[in-house]
Amino acid sequence: MVQKLFFKLGLGLCLTMPMAQAQTAGPEMLLYCGITMIKPMTEIAQIFEKRANVRIRMAQGGSEDLYQSAKKSGLGDWYLPGEPSYRAKHQSEGLLGEFVTVGYNQIAMVVAKGNPLNVRPDPRETLRKDLRVILGNAESGSIGQESKNVLDALGVYPKVVKATVFLSPDSRSLMNAMRKNEADLTLSWRATGFFAENASKLDVIDLNTNIAKPQGLMLIMLKSTSNAAQARNFMTLASGEEGQAIFRKYGFLDNQTPVKH
Repeated sequence: MVQKLFFKLGLGLCLTMPMAQAQTAGPEMLLYCGITMIKPMTEIAQIFEKRANVRIRMAQGGSEDLYQSAKKSGLGDWYLPGEPSYRAKHQSEGLLGEFVTVGYNQIAMVVAKGNPLNVRPDPRETLRKDLRVILGNAESGSIGQESKNVLDALGVYPKVVKATVFLSPDSRSLMNAMRKNEADLTLSWRATGFFAENASKLDVIDLNTNIAKPQGLMLIMLKSTSNAAQARNFMTLASGEEGQAIFRKYGFLDNQTPVKH
């Protein structure tokens, strides 16, 4: 069934699979996973595949694009967007079922290593005329939506968008552009700054939690799943201590983080 998705993904998503699948001959399952969480979820999927004799494919992309693809295709077992607003937005449509929290995303500012342009920990720095600024697109991915939320709260979002060099669909493309020196400043999920490919070239500037509120990462079971028991087992692994240790390794806040609502 999952192979049908190759023909139904019409939104620029990428379909991948963990390495362990070459040794696994069990049934296929599908996770729609936001770009930022691909690294920890791939590692967790590899563990689960070996234990449960299943094959897990991952469709990765911007959170809104992923949901629309799951809805259009009618296939899949889980959906993991980059912030909880996507569950709230689409819950009434009937596709999203039970969920577990597997950690927290938190927005931060990202600059070149050593912060050579002396960027301060204030999102309004995105208005500096001497900086090349890029943002995520609020229509496609979670980091774009969260950037809009933060900048809207400060009353500067339209001005920042007008001044940006370009908008990118997700955190991966933002960080790629920063590594290539195509921009001086972006807002991205802070965990991405600690990924191996980024840490040597980029620095994270943390923001006050009154501005950068941790956003829950909800691993949601899709009602299109044909294997609810295994879907729940995977969710238990990801939200348990073994899965949480993996999330912490990749720079995420775990699901025991105290969060003010």
